Amino acid sequence: MSYLGTQANDLSASPIPYAKICVIGAGSWGTALASVARRAGRETVIWGRDQATVEAINTRRENPKYLPGIELPDGIHATTDMAEALKGAEAVLLVTPSRTLREVCLQMRPHLEKAVPIALCAKGIEAGTGYLLSEVASQILGGHQIGALSGPTFATETALGHLTAATVAFQFSYSDRLDTGSSPATRLALSLGSEFFRPYITDDLVGVEVSGAIKNVIAIACGMITGAGYAENTRAALIVRGMDEMKTLADGLGGRRETVTGLAGAGDLILTCSSQTSRNMSLGVQLGKGIPREHCFDGKPVVVEGEVNSISVMDLARRMNIKLPICESVHRILHQGADVRETFGDVWSQPIEGERRGLAISIDHPVAMAAEAIQ
Repeated sequence: MSYLGTQANDLSASPIPYAKICVIGAGSWGTALASVARRAGRETVIWGRDQATVEAINTRRENPKYLPGIELPDGIHATTDMAEALKGAEAVLLVTPSRTLREVCLQMRPHLEKAVPIALCAKGIEAGTGYLLSEVASQILGGHQIGALSGPTFATETALGHLTAATVAFQFSYSDRLDTGSSPATRLALSLGSEFFRPYITDDLVGVEVSGAIKNVIAIACGMITGAGYAENTRAALIVRGMDEMKTLADGLGGRRETVTGLAGAGDLILTCSSQTSRNMSLGVQLGKGIPREHCFDGKPVVVEGEVNSISVMDLARRMNIKLPICESVHRILHQGADVRETFGDVWSQPIEGERRGLAISIDHPVAMAAEAIQ
């Protein structure tokens, strides 16, 4: 195996896994990742806000609020004390919604030991600033390498031990490229790998983060057209064209377009757009059926990342003068009261273009031409 031009057998030292991993966030995904770390043989501590959840993990090996009925691996220790959670941690998995990331980083800062790497496991772009989550974390946690863990991963399946693959992303320094075994990406991948969980490694943190932010918005779009009665052809087209929007924004921010075709991009997008297990697609389906937002999820206050991200993604795209028609459509429906069928009808009737960027073609779509003739 080779990576970034360096042969594995040329490494100056064999990769050493992190002995103790701290997971910040005891929701469904945080609990699932704690299970991954423990199954891989790591000492695992999980921090959560809710005392009842913490007690249930410690005494019953279950998270009844977020993963009811799933037995967690023995040996996971849960706590509401941030200092206790981070004491002796060699790596941190930060699993908190994008809207609370800044707050949680500030809570962590006094208790982190020197140079501990942090992998962000939530997806999004900060509202208002347009910052990628790694930029937010880096502002607050200077001196710590910030990366991400992302991929096609439903929390329930991961917690149950179904075979799962994901991407670990950290930017590589010059020394990391000379000795990939000492890089946090390599060491964290080794720390989490088991017969149940297969990590891959990349140095394209931007591409991974952009993919994670946009895929939730595209999943809402796929849910909307499904709920509105469109068929599989339409959903497949939205997935592929949505992937192109992911590539466009990643490219504009300095990421690599090919990252979007990997696990953190195409893999996560296909999974999220193909199952109502995804809260993003589920919300879209309900809205597509005409259910008012306040009545979705039986009126429960369910957090849907793509709903928040649709605002921050479009804010960023407009600042960069980048066109993202599907994301724009979702934003209009969610936040401006636009009609689902009319909005996606507008997307369908946009000028016909060459699918490859270098093919400079743009002609009016027949539907648009007919509409203009009627007017």
